[in-house]
Amino acid sequence: MSKSYRRTFPLTLLSLLIALLVVLALVNIPQPAGLSITFNMIPVAVAAVALGVPGGMIIGGAFGLISFLQCFGIIGYSAMGAALVNISPVLMFMQRFVSRLLVGLLTALFYRMVSKKLNDKLAFTLTGFCAAFLNTLLFMLSLVVLFGHTEYMQGLIAGRSVITFIIASVGINAVIEMIVSALVTGAVCIALKKARLI
Repeated sequence: MSKSYRRTFPLTLLSLLIALLVVLALVNIPQPAGLSITFNMIPVAVAAVALGVPGGMIIGGAFGLISFLQCFGIIGYSAMGAALVNISPVLMFMQRFVSRLLVGLLTALFYRMVSKKLNDKLAFTLTGFCAAFLNTLLFMLSLVVLFGHTEYMQGLIAGRSVITFIIASVGINAVIEMIVSALVTGAVCIALKKARLI
């Protein structure tokens, strides 16, 4: 592998994955309660596999930043984000950006661990699943912890337990996101491996 390749490939891949994040931000599938089915975890998982912790965190952070901007109607729109950013922009930034940054970090660490024990195909696929799972877990956990007490969230929770609210809100979303993220991440990373790009 040449020095120029080692310098340019990571930047090229990061640029492509950020561009893909922007496109995916505009093509999500709205669901009840202001949430949506999104496949933005696929670029995060691919970056975690191909570029390790720094790549996972950069793309996770880019996803989080895009998600935060959607609260203001920039690069798409989030109805829930628009309601909650008026309550606290700082907490909304933490909920949208910090949680996704952590997903990039944890996904890269997960891949580092499983890549030593499993074959490439399974490690890639599980990493895609892990990225979507962690995204759902950290997004909903931070949403409830940071905003669960607000009138807006209490209206959505509607007297149910927090667990019931989370399952009802993300049940179908989470399953679809995890399956698609696992399959697509697996396929993309296998193709990158065959092309000797990772």
